[in-house]
Amino acid sequence: MSVVYHEFGPWYKNDSRILILGTIPSPKSREEGFYYAHPQNRFWKVISHVLGENEPKRIDEKKEFLDKYHIALWDVINKCDIKGASDSSITNVVPNDIKWLIGKTEIKVIITTGKKAHELYQKFCLKDTLIQDICLPSTSAANGAYSLDRLIEEYTIIKNVH
Repeated sequence: MSVVYHEFGPWYKNDSRILILGTIPSPKSREEGFYYAHPQNRFWKVISHVLGENEPKRIDEKKEFLDKYHIALWDVINKCDIKGASDSSITNVVPNDIKWLIGKTEIKVIITTGKKAHELYQKFCLKDTLIQDICLPSTSAANGAYSLDRLIEEYTIIKNVH
């Protein structure tokens, strides 16, 4: 177990309308300094397919993509104890101030990526934001129960809430 801090802030613009929340950045994402950086994580592949775009590869392309669709990214956790990138090992959670972000944006929809992000959002954030989250499956390669096609199907909700 290691104590891990969220090493970079949320990605948002004042006109962001959708907030997608994970748990805490993986070691690879912390190394890269941006969200969903592990090459086996299917987040960028799924969301770009759902929105009919080419998959962004570089961080600047990912930011442009998010801005175009008014999507903000952050995580529920600011600090925790975790073993590697295993959400099931997370303990001693200090949450991020999601209400602060909502106050700076036009966010009306919150999507959590995975059961652990949903559980932690419900426990630590819902009472402050008063926005019920939509829980979608994790795009991590560790979530082998979901094929790429099945993830794309689940994430099509983003088109409807956009």
